[in-house]
Amino acid sequence: MYDFYIFDLDGTLLDTLDDLASSVNATLKRFGYPPRSKEEVCNFVGNGVKLLLIRAIGYEPANFLEIFEYFKEYYSKHSADQTKPYVGVLELLQRLKSQGKKTAIVSNKSDFATKSLSKKYFDGLINVTLGENEDAGIRKKPAPDSVELALKEMGISKEKSVYIGDSDVDIQTAKNAGLACISVTWGFRNEQFLRENGGICFAHSPNEIK
Repeated sequence: MYDFYIFDLDGTLLDTLDDLASSVNATLKRFGYPPRSKEEVCNFVGNGVKLLLIRAIGYEPANFLEIFEYFKEYYSKHSADQTKPYVGVLELLQRLKSQGKKTAIVSNKSDFATKSLSKKYFDGLINVTLGENEDAGIRKKPAPDSVELALKEMGISKEKSVYIGDSDVDIQTAKNAGLACISVTWGFRNEQFLRENGGICFAHSPNEIK
């Protein structure tokens, strides 16, 4: 049905929560803040690293830039300690490639981390990988900028493309970009939450996406 499958990363292709939580808590400890539970961190993700840290701290402190840089350095070293693809994801990507379909990752995770994880786990299976890059004037999701950039790079129309993610941010991103959307239920948000936030098409396993 579709020629181009655009995926979110965290909570959609990769289970990154353990490494995100441990990196957040290492950063909080370094700067004297109390730790957060994995469930709390799960609720904080989706809008980029800066908002993740601000939510974890509870406000934006004066030395936030120092905290942000520390997190980036720590996470770059520990982003693959426990992270792993969800069951069935590799098989899905391999099947799409064998069928001549094109794929992309569009994430609000920092661009360096998105590209590093994509190469480590999905090398040769993803055609375009784009992380958060607001310094280049590309607004993060739910703005459609990164999705539109991926469409432009591949030269594929919106009508032949679908956006796949696990959050309300992803639902709004697809809407803003004018794409069909599949919401996955194995990630960081459950089906009830996704329905309440506009989800209408659901995949309960990677196999259902095809």
